[in-house]
Order: sequence, then C-alpha cells, then structure tokens
Amino acid sequence: MIDIRGLTVAFGAVTVIDGLDAVLDAPVCGLIGPNGAGKTTLVNALSGFVPAKAGEVHIDGTPLLGLSTARRVRLGLRRSFQTEQVVEDLSAWDNVQAMLDHVPHALGDAQRQVHRALEHTGLLDCAAKSGGELDLFRRRMVEVAKALVGKPRLILFDEPGAGLDERESRVLRDAIAAIPEQFGAQVLLIDHDVDLIASLCTQTLVLDFGKRLALGPTRTVLDDPVVRKAYLGS
Repeated sequence: MIDIRGLTVAFGAVTVIDGLDAVLDAPVCGLIGPNGAGKTTLVNALSGFVPAKAGEVHIDGTPLLGLSTARRVRLGLRRSFQTEQVVEDLSAWDNVQAMLDHVPHALGDAQRQVHRALEHTGLLDCAAKSGGELDLFRRRMVEVAKALVGKPRLILFDEPGAGLDERESRVLRDAIAAIPEQFGAQVLLIDHDVDLIASLCTQTLVLDFGKRLALGPTRTVLDDPVVRKAYLGS
C-alpha cells in the first residue's frame, strides 16, 4: 500500500506536486493525467530521484522519504523509465542478473530468479541475445523482467506500453497483471493508453497541475466528466 500525505515537490519557485494526499491500495494502480501534470515527478519522488519539499510517504507502513535511493531499492522499490535502460553489450539474461548485484537475494538463488523473470516476460528464447539485438518490445520486456528479481514490493512502471502495437500491448498487459499474484509486488502504472489502464488497473489516481483531480475505481474515474474534460478532451 502507498500512503501519501501532503506530498509537495518543487523546483525553485515552481511547485510540481502540490500537497498530494492519496492512498493507493489496489494490486495494480493507474496514474494518469495530462502532460505536465506531475506523474513522472511523483514516480521520481517515490523512487528517490527528486527530493520532497514537504509531506510523508509510507510503503506498507514503512516511511520512505528519509531513505536513500539505494535503501529504497533494498526495501523492494523498483521502477522503469520512459527510455528503456538496457545495456546493449550484455545479453538479456545478464541485464536481468545484473540487478541482483543491487538487491537482496539468497546465495545460490540468482539463476532461478533470472530464469523465472525471463520466463514470466516471455524472453527465455532470446535470453542469450545482446541488448543491442533486441527490438523495442523485447527491450521493454527486459525492463519488466529486471523489476521482478530480488523480492520486489512496489514496482513503478513509467509508460511501458509507449510505441507498442496491439499484440505487444496485450502481452505486456498480461505480464503486468500477473505480477501481484506471482511475485507479491504492488504495481503503479503510468501510461497514456487509457485502454491499457482500464484493463489493468482496479484503482486510478488522476493528477492535474500537481494536484489530485480524482482517485477511485478506474472505470468510475475514467467516466468522471471532470476527468474526461481535463485528460480525455471531451
């Protein structure tokens, strides 16, 4: 569960997240809003890449904002970026295994964890291929696989479906949907694909100019006239 209380993030005189309150407790939660709403800034604040000016965040009751980025990773926080972070001269297998250098795991368990993550994401058939040989879809799935090793508790996906076709989006959706049950981690998903959000997320938070515009069951949120006007343009 993500419990956000009074979170404020500012860059100089510009307040990007403005006193945000939200409790996100669904297994897969959506985060949407128009461009510039503060979505990526919120993910950056949760993962420790930008400091908070004020407020509190708890993950399953553990205070988050006082921890370094490395401590958050060891706690079980994972994230992806809008531009995939795949090392091109490492194989898909080694890209995933490299994550285990930074997260707790049992001795002798690395091979099993990497195999399980690649199997979950459908990458076993290209495990030996270098990152540079992989197409966009498989690079995105490597990012998902990297988030699954080392006992994740919360995974933040920042637009993982961007640029994917319908079939690829369906495979991505199925992989993400199974994460809470298969790996025990909560997921927070940013994506502009409303169909992907609607099919994956039972709870959705909408930001607009750094403030909470709506929070609740995804279908209810997406049907809200205020949300449709601000985000969906209708």
